Amino acid sequence: MDHEVLDSPDDTVSAGKRLAEAARAAAGEGAVIYLRGDLGAGKTTFARGFLEGFGHRGRVPSPTYTLVEPYELDGFTVYHIDLYRLSDPSEVDELGIAELDGPGVILLIEWPDRGAGRLQGPDLALTLEVRDSGRALRREGFTSAGERLRAHKIG
Repeated sequence: MDHEVLDSPDDTVSAGKRLAEAARAAAGEGAVIYLRGDLGAGKTTFARGFLEGFGHRGRVPSPTYTLVEPYELDGFTVYHIDLYRLSDPSEVDELGIAELDGPGVILLIEWPDRGAGRLQGPDLALTLEVRDSGRALRREGFTSAGERLRAHKIG
C-alpha cells in the first residue's frame, strides 16, 4: 500500500493523468479501479485527470445522476461509474456493470461500497482523504495488474 500527498486539485488531476499513462502502457489490459473517499475528497477530479490522460478533452461531469458515463478513447473504453445514489447493492445488477469487462475496458467506480457483493473486485483501490492542506492518496493493488498500476508513481 502506498501513500502520497496531493497539495491541490491540479495535483489530483495530474495524478489521474499519470495513472492513465500507466494503464495505457499496460497494452490494452482492462482494469477495475475503485475510487473511495468522502464527499468532496476529489474522486471526480481524479477521474477527470484519468480521462484527460486518455485524451478526453470535454467536460467530465460527476455521474451522480446518470450513474454510468462511457468514454471511447483511443482503443479503450473507460466507464466512469458513481454508485452514491444507490439505496441497495442489488441495484448494481440493473446497471449491467458485470457485463462491462474485457481487454481495453477500464471501470472507474466511485462509492464502490454501495455495490458491495455485486461488483467485480478491484484491481486497484484508491482512497482520497481530505487533509488540512490538500489530499492524501492511498493506493492498494489486489491483482497483478493492480500491483503494476500501484507501482507506477502518480503523486
